Amino acid sequence: MATQFPFAFLEDFFKSLPVPTPPAWAIHETHHRVVLLLNHVLMQEPQAMQRLVRQTGRVVLTQWRSFTFTVKVTPAGLLDLAGEGATPDLTLVLSEESPFALAQGLVQGAKPPVRIEGDVQLAAEVNWLADNLRWDVEEDLSRIVGDAPSHLLMEAGRKLGAALRNFPGRKSNSSGDASSGNAA
Repeated sequence: MATQFPFAFLEDFFKSLPVPTPPAWAIHETHHRVVLLLNHVLMQEPQAMQRLVRQTGRVVLTQWRSFTFTVKVTPAGLLDLAGEGATPDLTLVLSEESPFALAQGLVQGAKPPVRIEGDVQLAAEVNWLADNLRWDVEEDLSRIVGDAPSHLLMEAGRKLGAALRNFPGRKSNSSGDASSGNAA
């Protein structure tokens, strides 16, 4: 039996509030930081970069609600912000409007619902990246605080993630597939 999200009233409250528009400089800086993080993760996996080299110059537009993020693939197999007015070869629109439902699905290890428009081969590469790339947070954290503390922090994070996945407000899976919430 599916139970309702215990804080559903908060979602209704936040839906009634207008979405503030951040200043242009903040959006620009955030986009740059996200590109740096994505490139950091890509550089940890040479096969991902090799796959992206085949898509050099292609532009991917990602959109959720009123937020957009447009990147292009560089000849090195990394990402860069696309210029103003760049025509996307692939458009990914996150269909889930609720930030709470989106966060809950991500915590459970599910991919968010996405509407895909554009180049099929580029979409296949992006899907491969989503399935196979993982940020080794523990390795990066160990460079800052050392191996033992980073391992303890990550173990605490994994336990918190497991507790959130098993939270009583979680919807039951009607298809009976028990493996959907078990992300490694």
